[in-house]
Amino acid sequence: MEWTTACPDWAERLQSGRSIIPPPIFPDQAEQALAIFKELRIVDAPGSPTFGEACAEWVFELVASIFGAYQPESGRRLITEWFVCLPKKNSKSTIAAGIMMTALILNWRQSAEFAILAPTIEIANNSFGPSRDFCAERVDEDLNALMHVQTHIKTITHRESNATLKVVAADSNTVGGKKSVGTLVDELWLFGKQPNAENMLREAIGGLASRPEGFVIYLTTQSDDPPAGVFKQKLQYARDVRDGKIEDKSFVPIIFEHPPEMVARREHLEVENLAMVNPNLGYSVDRAFLEREFRKAKEAGEESFRGFMAKHGNVEIGLALRSDNWAGAMFWEGQTRRGITIETLLERCEVIDVGVDGGGLDDLLGLSAVGRDLKTGEWLAWCRAWAHPAVLERRKEIAPRLQDFARNGDLVIVEKIGDDVIELAELVALIEASGLLDKVGVDPSGIGAVLDALVEAGIPQEKVIGISQGWKLGGTIKTTERKLAEGTLWHGGTELMNWCVGNAKVEPRGNAILITKQASGTAKIDPLMALFNAIALLSLNPEGMGGLDDWLSNPIVAGHA
Repeated sequence: MEWTTACPDWAERLQSGRSIIPPPIFPDQAEQALAIFKELRIVDAPGSPTFGEACAEWVFELVASIFGAYQPESGRRLITEWFVCLPKKNSKSTIAAGIMMTALILNWRQSAEFAILAPTIEIANNSFGPSRDFCAERVDEDLNALMHVQTHIKTITHRESNATLKVVAADSNTVGGKKSVGTLVDELWLFGKQPNAENMLREAIGGLASRPEGFVIYLTTQSDDPPAGVFKQKLQYARDVRDGKIEDKSFVPIIFEHPPEMVARREHLEVENLAMVNPNLGYSVDRAFLEREFRKAKEAGEESFRGFMAKHGNVEIGLALRSDNWAGAMFWEGQTRRGITIETLLERCEVIDVGVDGGGLDDLLGLSAVGRDLKTGEWLAWCRAWAHPAVLERRKEIAPRLQDFARNGDLVIVEKIGDDVIELAELVALIEASGLLDKVGVDPSGIGAVLDALVEAGIPQEKVIGISQGWKLGGTIKTTERKLAEGTLWHGGTELMNWCVGNAKVEPRGNAILITKQASGTAKIDPLMALFNAIALLSLNPEGMGGLDDWLSNPIVAGHA
């Protein structure tokens, strides 16, 4: 049979109010499931209506897509994964309960296991409550007779097949060895913040290997931080399948988000465009509430507004801005120029200064190279960082994000301490060999190992100088802010640096400002501090290392021409 789960015209469909959910492969199976699903009652809604009476059409399309992928002749489900990303208050948990109860009723396998995995006990209760209420005697006598509800262990058992639906707050102990026929993962974005989530979810859905009728559904809102870990992986994969970049006929991506052209024009931040990504508007989402909260969030400032748009507009956060954030962060994303690499600096700049910071077991070792463009005079920045595996263990709360940076190539996780400074020194030596290196600025408190590696790599010791930290760095911080605001400092827009800039917190100190690692807590800013060290040197307006003829004849340039 032929079908596709790609939806390359998704933007046009959302704008015109059409469905982005693929139709069922087997309509008869879909109708059978819908007949059951539509009879389940939403007890906590006014009047306790059934799903059939109180749901938007997209919900029925989702149910039809899931159950309409089952081929009864072979006992196999031709589509096995669904990824659904939509804003808060669109009845995710209640719909999850209805889908899983429908699956439990339709199931034919004796002693089958179904599970709703939630990242916290509170979120688990959000799904178990409706599941329990479906079976209440006052609500549905037939379903009450068919199902045995055990509230204390959040389990519902089918009396005839002995199949179970269990709602659990997931961890490695609760999901290990599971043989679930159907698994629904609620609020995947929170799993993205857990360091072991990928392995835990792999364990949770392992039953699909021997249960061809099985399925897994991921339900989530956008993250209130830049996406990380398993959530980021699934979100990017879903977008690639949706856009036709990856062909996976077993995976259905359903993402209610604004089209890229609207985001580019910042139209996604307008209140009238919230309806496009809230499919349950007029049902579980009240328009007046949404518009009122939009205005309140906008008045409260950038941090509050971004949080509101992430949760109610499904807008992905790229840079975490807080009330005490560094002023330069407001202009950081706007100064992105994709593709800036160290080779870019070697080809285009007349002089380059390097900054270095960090390097302890709990830290990243940050390197930043900032060059002055020979033709335009603009400043171009490139950054990289290194980490020891110990930081993944000691700082588990940021481990998923660091692993994402490593996959992107922005962060290098070294096997042993010492490899990081050696690799750093090799990059600085490359700049020195090009004849463009002015100086290397380092934090004086951590100069030892870095200085040794630089000297061994052939960097003249007199080119390595300490940059005063603390309040004395305040002038450099303000210079960086002005360069970003003026549009004369450009960077590659790496996720690593976006994260570090979002982590930077400002401390007023007299007439000066400080950005310190202590204020940022466990979040890392070492590469940003390295950037400040480099800019402190370039701000001294060092002389160019050669004219245009020398620049064009540079062997490094010639090698990259």
